[in-house]
Amino acid sequence: MFSTGIGIPVRQSADLRTWRKAQPGKVFQEMPDFAHAIVPNQFDIWAPDISYFNGRYHLYYSVSTFGSNRSVIGLTTNSTLDAENEAFNWIDEGIVIESTSNNNYNCIDPNLILDTSGTPWLAFGSFWSGIKLRRLDYNTGKLALGDSKTYALAQRFVNNGAIEGAYIFHKGDNYYLFTSFDSCCQGRDSTYNVRVGRSKVITGPYIDRDGVAMLKGGGTQVTFYSERWRGPGHNSLIEDGGVDYMVYHAYDAQNSGIPTLQIDRLNWGDDGWPWTDPKW
Repeated sequence: MFSTGIGIPVRQSADLRTWRKAQPGKVFQEMPDFAHAIVPNQFDIWAPDISYFNGRYHLYYSVSTFGSNRSVIGLTTNSTLDAENEAFNWIDEGIVIESTSNNNYNCIDPNLILDTSGTPWLAFGSFWSGIKLRRLDYNTGKLALGDSKTYALAQRFVNNGAIEGAYIFHKGDNYYLFTSFDSCCQGRDSTYNVRVGRSKVITGPYIDRDGVAMLKGGGTQVTFYSERWRGPGHNSLIEDGGVDYMVYHAYDAQNSGIPTLQIDRLNWGDDGWPWTDPKW
């Protein structure tokens, strides 16, 4: 598990329940030079996303500051995640995409997905005009030269356009776009919640259960706050032993609002829509 923090902290587990720090503990010893040059006042690395394709692990990550869309998404790769393997070595592949104040989108919260033909795509975005998608090159993991279009997937028009944390998952005949609505990082006052829509094609349009397009503010709610767990959001998904699990964080109202890892079983209804089971 790779998470937000200085150098990208790394943890590991044999059963998805008991976690410990992995060796060497974090991916980077220092902020990559290109990221430091673009966002010089930031030391944390945000929202890493790990994938395996083309014989290597691809770790996408973002660097930004709150309230700014001067942001950058970078890539580092490794042939193995076993730190005791002599081939273990994170290679900084540099910048993938960046945004400036001249853009109407924000390049944070990357998510890599391979479509059904094996083509890689990168979803990203936070606030501004919402969630975007770019096609990547399979060999480099960077932006594809043959398709320079930025595809729009989802947008909010209330709560200051609060939408981010995209994660695309293919199931059955559909691609499912999970996003987080509202506010994270406010401890007990966090209002984060995960929403979802689906599409037959990866570029959309994504439609929620009620038939509302996510580009028009739609999204079927998947996670809900409780008296203890506030703002459950920014999810990813993992399949293990034929079971799908939703991985996300929530803020513990009984422990000073500390953000805490949560893993719920993700079930799929007969109508093809997902719902979580926190009691697995």
